[in-house]
Amino acid sequence: MLKRILMGTALGCAMVAMTAASAQETDSPQSSRSANKPGPENSSPEFGVLFQPQSSTTDGSVSVEGRRVDYKAVAGTLIVHPEGWDDAAWREQAHSDLGDKKGEPKAEASMFYTAYFKKGVPSADRPITFLYNGGPGSATVWLHMGAFGPRRVLTPGDKHMAAAPYKVVNNAYSLLDASDLVFIDAPGTGFSRVAGKDKEKAFFGVDADAHAFAQFIKGFLSKYGRWNSPKYLFGESYGTPRSAVVVNELETSDDIDFNGVILLSQILNFDLSIDTPQFNPGSDQAYIVGLPTYAATAWYHNKLPGGRPAELEPFLKQVEHFATTDYAAALQQGSELDPARKRQVAEQLSKYIGIPASYIYKSDLRLSGGQFAKQLQINSDLTTGRLDSRFSGPAMDPLSKDSDYDPQSASISSAYIAAFNNYVRKDLNYGQHQVYKPGINVFRDWDFSHKQPGMPFAIRGATNVMPDLAMAMKYNPNLKIMLAGGYYDLATPFYEGWYEMHHLPIPDSLQNNISYHYYPSGHMVYAREEDLKKLHDDVASFIGRTDNIGG
Repeated sequence: MLKRILMGTALGCAMVAMTAASAQETDSPQSSRSANKPGPENSSPEFGVLFQPQSSTTDGSVSVEGRRVDYKAVAGTLIVHPEGWDDAAWREQAHSDLGDKKGEPKAEASMFYTAYFKKGVPSADRPITFLYNGGPGSATVWLHMGAFGPRRVLTPGDKHMAAAPYKVVNNAYSLLDASDLVFIDAPGTGFSRVAGKDKEKAFFGVDADAHAFAQFIKGFLSKYGRWNSPKYLFGESYGTPRSAVVVNELETSDDIDFNGVILLSQILNFDLSIDTPQFNPGSDQAYIVGLPTYAATAWYHNKLPGGRPAELEPFLKQVEHFATTDYAAALQQGSELDPARKRQVAEQLSKYIGIPASYIYKSDLRLSGGQFAKQLQINSDLTTGRLDSRFSGPAMDPLSKDSDYDPQSASISSAYIAAFNNYVRKDLNYGQHQVYKPGINVFRDWDFSHKQPGMPFAIRGATNVMPDLAMAMKYNPNLKIMLAGGYYDLATPFYEGWYEMHHLPIPDSLQNNISYHYYPSGHMVYAREEDLKKLHDDVASFIGRTDNIGG
């Protein structure tokens, strides 16, 4: 799961060459190039030069909170192109698309999806939700097999799981009772593939990635006749900034209004990331929004020097108030902060987060997420989890300053990968002779610059897509937003999302379009069954209130 979160340790897997296709698999560039030469039989933009769409259709059923849902599942691919691609020009110039003077074809992506359609209801009246994880560089196996797909892998407890065999069960909290579902793998991840000239530049970047997803969604709406369905986006982690850019692009450029956007474990402004704030001196807001999660974690592990308060949430309200008042004021004073006052603040921080006041003082009152995760249980030689700080694991290096890995990711990733590889091939009848890539290392090539609405050029620096979400909400004042987060998420702290939403450049009246839901869980709220049920019920209720069916 580290691959799903920006600034997490990247996977070491390299992109491999595409294999030759079977009857239902993506063709390699060489094989599809000859099959897709221009001509009347191959003049649809759904077919690219390098790839052809493939699909496999199966039937199934799932019991959701006691009610049976029969469905049709389609596992397949759609072809998308970089920004500036024109279908008319494609028909006229497909020969040139086969290669430039060096023989390199233009970039294309084949994006893999798994769609679930409930049987027995008119599709035009059925909500449809597009779901994806983040990374960037992550496939969507996590939401698929952990949250809302019809099958779910069991990952109980906050300790390292035993190795295979893993247990996959009927998902009693699949979202199929409320909406048809489309799980999408980002270009280059999962069974999605990228190829052609400058493929990394074409698809690996904030804007390039969002454009690919927007193109995919439009293509999917056309292919399955869902243009008039209530529409939703569900993004987790980096999927949340992706959603902000995608919904703004589709609404303002393509006149496609959405009913709602669900943001799980949100980060829209990367200046607020608690991962590496030490590399952004002079900007202290990350330490402020991360403090309540530090406190929740110390509360969970019973590391508070004054004893653990009986209830978590009232305790967090105290910490939030301190973070935005006394703590924020102390940080703002910088080197002018009186040493005696600095010691007082360090002592109060120690009472809230369980780290010795002397260490906090030496750290200039500023602890990154990695520092906190390493120091909280250092006397036990344990590292605290990042994606879910309830988890702990043996410290890789007892003398290091920061945590060296994430114990939750180490604990449950194998279960997800094994479960999906088995499920997609045996139940969905897709993927034989192909490699499923749960994550790829895109950080070397990823372009974090972003062209915000109204800007004539992309801004280089920390990505901030708050203006995109604000623009989408103002352009479509009926757009509803649901924010969900876990108290024990050190990757994208829950208070960070709250802060971002309350600082969106929108009229006060549009703040009423945003709802908030928090859970005693981590980044993957759904990894804990009790919270998966609550998340399902909250999202299903959100869709039911906003789908405009019968209203």
